[in-house]
Amino acid sequence: MRLRLTPRDDSFYELFAAIGRILVDAATVLAQFLGSGQHERAELAERMQELEHAGDDATHAVLRRVNSSFVTPFDREDIYTLASRLDDCLDEMHAAVDLVVIYRVGDLLPGLSDVVQVLVRQAELTAAAMPRLRSPQGLTDYWVEVSRLENQADAVRRRLLGRLFDGSYATLEIMKHKEVVEALDRAADAFEHVAQTVETMALKES
Repeated sequence: MRLRLTPRDDSFYELFAAIGRILVDAATVLAQFLGSGQHERAELAERMQELEHAGDDATHAVLRRVNSSFVTPFDREDIYTLASRLDDCLDEMHAAVDLVVIYRVGDLLPGLSDVVQVLVRQAELTAAAMPRLRSPQGLTDYWVEVSRLENQADAVRRRLLGRLFDGSYATLEIMKHKEVVEALDRAADAFEHVAQTVETMALKES
């Protein structure tokens, strides 16, 4: 039988909760960015960059904490994996914004807001789940819903790509828009990977 000692402090839960809040902020900025005029994009892109840095700092705080802790509330490997996958969510949302700026994309692809709405909801669910990691077995609804939303994002991606290749766009524009769509889809995948990690943690605790 494995003996598990639980630390008295809640530092890991708060650290993960902080990352969850950053993800909600980033998804909100992403939605604002993709719905803004071109003259507003620079300021919102800078805000996204700040959130990306804040996310990196929060992730490093988790890693420093696990490296300095003799006893952790759950497996170290799961802590590393969860921190990394949360960081992936933020990286992909930041990448979508960055691609629009770098490629100087003008009018964005109609329907792009549909996948962003999925990301906002996934971020909200993830942020709500993080403070509850002390009892991951009670988070079934969370990982089921995030997975459903990822399937919804896949369906939106297929529709968007179908629109891109309907003959209305020049080749260069197709390439630009496709990379933005793919970054958003990877963000939805990353949120699902977070949920799968939490599910794995719950199975180990049960």
